[in-house]
Amino acid sequence: MIPTDNDANLFDFEVKKQPSKTYALNDDRVGGICNNLDSVKQAIYLILNTERYKYPIYSWDYGVELQDLYGERKSYVIPELERRIKEALLQDDRIESVDEFTFKSSKDKILVNFIVHTIYGNIDVDKAVNI
Repeated sequence: MIPTDNDANLFDFEVKKQPSKTYALNDDRVGGICNNLDSVKQAIYLILNTERYKYPIYSWDYGVELQDLYGERKSYVIPELERRIKEALLQDDRIESVDEFTFKSSKDKILVNFIVHTIYGNIDVDKAVNI
């Protein structure tokens, strides 16, 4: 027999959103506080510049996988970049969607431009990826 418990008091809790306030990173220094849209911009920068699965200090949900794209064909890299960037950024609950990707490629780099829609507003982001 599977026990059943219909006591509503067991599930009487409220999930609170964590504040978006964090320390501001300025020119490789920590100084001051940033909040709302500025803190999301900083989070995007940190996520896109942290290789996923590489550092044990970070959760496996944090960062983006770019290292294995080095040396691959552009026809493979471009759709993978879009998927991986979306996957990485949507882990943050302040980010609602990521779209409008454009790609410019040179011999050894791909410049990606996209828009991140957050709960605080939209952010235009550029990221250069070595291939």
